[in-house]
Amino acid sequence: MIKNSSIKKITDWEHWPSAMFYLPNLPYAFYLALKAKHLAFFSAANPCIKSSGNGTESKYETILLVPEKHRPKTVLIKPKTDFKTVCKNIKEQKINFPLIAKPDVGFRGLLVEKITTKETLKNYLEKYSIDIIIQEFLDYKNECGIFYHRNPKDNSGKISSLTLKHFLSVTGDGTSTLKELILADKRAKLYVDLFFKIHQNKLTEIPVKNEVIKLTAIGNHSKGTQFINGNHLINDKLTDTFDKLSKSIPGWYYGRIDLKYNTFEELEKGVNFKILEINGIIAEPTHIYDSQNYTYLKALKAIRVHWKSLFNIAITNHKNFNTPYKNSISFLYEIFLLKKYTKKIKRLSK
Repeated sequence: MIKNSSIKKITDWEHWPSAMFYLPNLPYAFYLALKAKHLAFFSAANPCIKSSGNGTESKYETILLVPEKHRPKTVLIKPKTDFKTVCKNIKEQKINFPLIAKPDVGFRGLLVEKITTKETLKNYLEKYSIDIIIQEFLDYKNECGIFYHRNPKDNSGKISSLTLKHFLSVTGDGTSTLKELILADKRAKLYVDLFFKIHQNKLTEIPVKNEVIKLTAIGNHSKGTQFINGNHLINDKLTDTFDKLSKSIPGWYYGRIDLKYNTFEELEKGVNFKILEINGIIAEPTHIYDSQNYTYLKALKAIRVHWKSLFNIAITNHKNFNTPYKNSISFLYEIFLLKKYTKKIKRLSK
């Protein structure tokens, strides 16, 4: 069964490595760089974020750009901070358990965990000696990713991707253990190692009939969450809400916002939602990973379409608003350091 799961990850392009989505598009990226006459032209897209959000930016500093009513309670914990101080900071921000802990720099769900006790948090901080963000756990009903971009010269922008997130769960039959239910689910078994680790103390338990067991609370594709193309829900009302949001974050024009909400009607109106994080120039239009309603070739094209918008935004900022391009060598050095850092936290996660 595990072997079949590995085959499924190879045959279903949704699970292919990111290189399969970007290597075929590299010629187009170089074309845009030649057109801009600068290898790091995209660094001018979001002046309010370090390097416009190339992955090296602080998530803590970025979330603070969001209006307070739309951001979760958040604290930044430096390595080797005394745990009593950690608890004091959490209490001052009125963050209760369960809570979310994650690296201040990172992506694709690396080291993101839902933590339920002080002891678990203490162990987490001792194990991962890097800058860590602690956020309140948002118990909203739904989560989605919305990709928005607006040319700095324009008063309104565009939502080009809306990704609904379906958190994996299994339903008890009254006779099977949780382990058996996971292995019997065609999607859950693709992430068997992850779910066995998360639920290691409950694998032999037998959920009662019709009991729904949520397997993950983290809305990342790498954590098993299914991405569903919700582009049919994009409308003028939602776009107007994000126009207002973009203008409330001066210097943010391009990227994806991951957020939690209760009803889509409230989200359209711009009320009762919280932003988990803002992603800049390395953000993906994640609806493309809905392999049931999308194709691999359409996914490649969608990436190029977004890069074209990125080009126009960066060029406009540079030419019309004197936003400098980052030195190409400096930009590449940041990417080198990011790769080194990512390898470090991947080792820590094992």
